Amino acid sequence: MKVPHLNRRLVLEAPVRVADGAGGYTQSWQALGTHYAEVTARTGREKAGVAVPLSRVAYRIVVRAGLVGASSRPLPEQRFRDGSRVFNILAVAEADASGRYLTCTAEEENVT
Repeated sequence: MKVPHLNRRLVLEAPVRVADGAGGYTQSWQALGTHYAEVTARTGREKAGVAVPLSRVAYRIVVRAGLVGASSRPLPEQRFRDGSRVFNILAVAEADASGRYLTCTAEEENVT
């Protein structure tokens, strides 16, 4: 594996349930840390949403690996944020045999 070019600053966020005061909850997001990443667009597609068409683009995001079990290590169902852009993490795998980097398969969804 070639050394990735970690040139994008992304914030890792995890979902948090917040009580709504009526016995239910709403979902909020809590920042867990910042990662420098190599972000590569993969494939995209458009699908019909409820009111408007949605475009979905898959991304390969490579970051430095954190310790297993550390809160800063990305997990599926978390997300990366780059300003107003959100990349939902679908899967995470080690990118190299030494475990120095992680490859995150992520998806960005936009209203078109």
